[in-house]
Amino acid sequence: MPLAARLDNYFDAEARRSRRKHRLRLRFADSLEDLRAAQRLRHRVFVEEMGARLPLTEPGIESDRFDHYCQHLLVWDEDTDQAVGCYRILTDSQAVRAGGFYAQTEFDLTRVLAVPGRMVEVGRTCVHPDYRNGAVIGLLWSGLARFILMHRYDYLMGCASIPLTGRIEQVDAIWQTVAASHLSPPEWRVFPKTPFAALRPPRTAGVQNTQEQSFCPETAPGTPAELPPLIKGYLRLGAQVCGEPAWDPAFNVADLFLLLSLDRLSVRYTQHFIRQPGMAGMQSAKPPVNEASFTGQTQEQLFCNRK
Repeated sequence: MPLAARLDNYFDAEARRSRRKHRLRLRFADSLEDLRAAQRLRHRVFVEEMGARLPLTEPGIESDRFDHYCQHLLVWDEDTDQAVGCYRILTDSQAVRAGGFYAQTEFDLTRVLAVPGRMVEVGRTCVHPDYRNGAVIGLLWSGLARFILMHRYDYLMGCASIPLTGRIEQVDAIWQTVAASHLSPPEWRVFPKTPFAALRPPRTAGVQNTQEQSFCPETAPGTPAELPPLIKGYLRLGAQVCGEPAWDPAFNVADLFLLLSLDRLSVRYTQHFIRQPGMAGMQSAKPPVNEASFTGQTQEQLFCNRK
């Protein structure tokens, strides 16, 4: 099935789910309170639920130095008046001001950044545990697609996590599965700064290896490759895995770097995503929220003065 039809089917189904249960609205954070709502949700999911060990500057708030350079896309439940989903978006121009993309803290992106075209990075994808029926992530993806298409980005990239809550062999099985069918061309290859392979015992004789599939540790026969839903969704849309996984000790996950080329998305998709239910009142993205913007500076001054 063509990518166009797959996108239509997926997002139409998610929109129907969102209408049935909650009054959900998609919007960008445009105040410090909105940003804090996203950071509280991230703390609940990543720290309280998943056990991430992060340096917290405020109780109940998960934040880092990239937050104030990013757009924060929120799904808001108007019945409970809370953020129930969020996406963090870092554009290529803001990445320059931030000193790089978040993924550069985990991977050498030299080859990817040499690819012609405009890039945008997403991360900190987060959904409240009571809303994991597909509707919230569907709205987030629709809003992300609208943002990317309207601003004419060429590539979407980011780190997608594999939790290490189960057997470590599960990461091996997932890597071997995605590397066999979704590995990027060599010119998009990235290299982990802390390879997950370093956590595994040395290979034994007889284990095959190729230049394109450098990480090939021993996996127990029959180990199922249960792809995390977010990774599965990106791969269905055509994303490619650009190299072996990195280990993120703070979040206790193995991260895969994914890159999605958007050159096959036609203009009609801009209209398709704009019409998604729950997005009618979605405002255009504003300059990233920063505490300084509430101390007398205008958003325009803040945007221009940031180094």
